[in-house]
Amino acid sequence: QAQLVESGGGLAQPGGSLTLSCTASGFTFSRYSMSWARQAPGKGLEWVSIIYSDGSNADYADSVKGRFTISRDNAKNTLYLQMNNLKPEDTGLYLCRQRLGQSRWGVTGRGTQVTVSS
Repeated sequence: QAQLVESGGGLAQPGGSLTLSCTASGFTFSRYSMSWARQAPGKGLEWVSIIYSDGSNADYADSVKGRFTISRDNAKNTLYLQMNNLKPEDTGLYLCRQRLGQSRWGVTGRGTQVTVSS
């Protein structure tokens, strides 16, 4: 059964850092582009970042560009999101997703909560 499990969320102060991880199982992780998305309280799902299957290229939402870095370790079937200079508006449930094609998503994790507050 294909599965994605996120970890690494928690409480951080504004300006602080967190690193999220997403471990995949049940499918060939290295064949798929992978993405992070987030959902703030009372708001819809917001795309955050995406990385190609081989890690050769990545893209970011304007709201996180220059502060977040997406990466992957295909040998460990793990996706990462390094988040620096966190802001209160970064608060939300962060989910990782398997990309199947243009605007098409497959396996999605249950998410890890990130709260940025002083």
